[in-house]
Amino acid sequence: MSSEEVFKNYIEAKVWAKFYDEGVEWDVDVEPFPLYEALDSQVSRNPDRVAYIYFDNKITYRTVGDHSDRFAKALKELGVGKGDTVALHMPNTPNFAIAYYAALKIGAVVSPINPLNTPREILYQVRDSGAKVIVSTNVLYGNLEKVMGEYSFDYVIVAGVEDYMKAFMRPLARLKLKPPKIRFGGRVLRYMDIVRGYEPLTSRESIDPRNDLAALLYTGGTTGTPKGAEITHGNISSNLKQLKPVYEVIKRKRGIEVPKFIGLLPWYHVYGQVVVMHYSIFDGGTVIVFPRPDLEMLGKAIQKYGAHFLHGVPTLYSMLINHPKIARYNLKSLAFCISGAAPLPVEVANKFEKITGATLREGYGLTETAVVTHVNPMFTKHKVGSIGIPIPKTLAAVADLEEPRILPPKETGEIVISGPQVMKGYHNRPEENEKAFFELYGYRWFRTGDIGYMDEDGFFYVVDRKKDLIKYKGYSVYPREIEEVLYSHECVKEATVVGIPSPEVGEFPKAYVVLRDECRGKVTSEDLLGWLRERLAPYKMPKELEFRDELPKSLVGKILRRVLREEEIKKRSGGS
Repeated sequence: MSSEEVFKNYIEAKVWAKFYDEGVEWDVDVEPFPLYEALDSQVSRNPDRVAYIYFDNKITYRTVGDHSDRFAKALKELGVGKGDTVALHMPNTPNFAIAYYAALKIGAVVSPINPLNTPREILYQVRDSGAKVIVSTNVLYGNLEKVMGEYSFDYVIVAGVEDYMKAFMRPLARLKLKPPKIRFGGRVLRYMDIVRGYEPLTSRESIDPRNDLAALLYTGGTTGTPKGAEITHGNISSNLKQLKPVYEVIKRKRGIEVPKFIGLLPWYHVYGQVVVMHYSIFDGGTVIVFPRPDLEMLGKAIQKYGAHFLHGVPTLYSMLINHPKIARYNLKSLAFCISGAAPLPVEVANKFEKITGATLREGYGLTETAVVTHVNPMFTKHKVGSIGIPIPKTLAAVADLEEPRILPPKETGEIVISGPQVMKGYHNRPEENEKAFFELYGYRWFRTGDIGYMDEDGFFYVVDRKKDLIKYKGYSVYPREIEEVLYSHECVKEATVVGIPSPEVGEFPKAYVVLRDECRGKVTSEDLLGWLRERLAPYKMPKELEFRDELPKSLVGKILRRVLREEEIKKRSGGS
């Protein structure tokens, strides 16, 4: 079968569309709009509806709209204009969303920064993005202050992580968190002084949603230097429209009028930013906001507020099923749980559904696709271990790793995406853009860097990251396959596999394992390796297996293979 025949038979025919839940159609309206219109709409239609619950304090859409208008007015008067970059260096707080939408209202571009970044990493991003103003929080100011000696911001605006707590909690929070003393004045401004001291902005910057940037989002850097993905208003607003039919089916089936989201995923990351922060505003929902992960607070919040939607990463669901107190909480209000950002081990999914009774489905997306491209159906056919089927108005295929050629079902290659949510390109990286995109059959395709395949029903499977592929004696070894086998062992809590450079064999797989508490000291590395030998071909076998108390992770919960690989290379080269 030729490449063109494959495209027509499986991709253009959209074989997966027959598995959409009832009420979901592929051909939906994805006409883009300026993102600030979503907030303006809720302020107009539902001003007294609760937008955020933050440490039990309820903040309405009226307040969010008013504070973002005042913040927008301040930014404009401080010299920020259309196309200028505003960096957000904050955990999840109402301030984050308010500052984000304020920037959008004046046509500025938002560049969120991982709160855990070191001064060196912050400096890299603000330089690369050309940030004019940075909005940070008091608890993170220590790292930012080190950057301010090397980079000249026009203004630094500092919010308090306690700003939107109830009045009696604010001094207690400051006492507990012990933020550094900040010398306000000059170019260092206090967030609350701004929202109290400026009149609301009454105009909106004219936006071309297909071309004007809303955000400059930096990839996680798990495989190298972070790159800025240029995300337009249309990339995000179209993705919100693509997701709406999926959520509407669930809301209708469960009788949900005002959707309640758990805001645990970090908003600096595209996953939490789009599917929680932006989508809740788009749909008039309420978010229970968590500035940091806390599993007990999570269980209490779901039970107390009757939360409907939980978005997480595999490590969150793994931690939940291993948490000794999770059974204490009533989680039956959860209508839909989604796992993304990394492959979801089959065993974790099965155990989570068994323990909680909640429905957990795997989805897929990237920073560069702002964000969702695939999800498993809720009520019709779904396949555990699959990332699901393309969402409405999205085309997905599997292409040759080198050539712009579509492969037939069940053949392994690189997953490629075409749709309105695909980014404009990498910021100031023309060579990277050349590698990332190709034109075929009248569509612009983005190479995801993920190796996978599509089955005959149109369900997609991720085998591994293209850059994580291990070449052992010429064989292709996929770390995820070994990890899946490890996760099926009753004593394995977490696992990852890394390719270690070797002059003799190219690379060999090494496994890193965190054991369950009850198995520590009772299971040896040789025990696990012997167990693996019964389940893996010899060339796939890890040559070494190391136990760890924990594995290095990004804030969004991705296990950082790169860190383990660098540690190993340094150790073997005699570094300290």
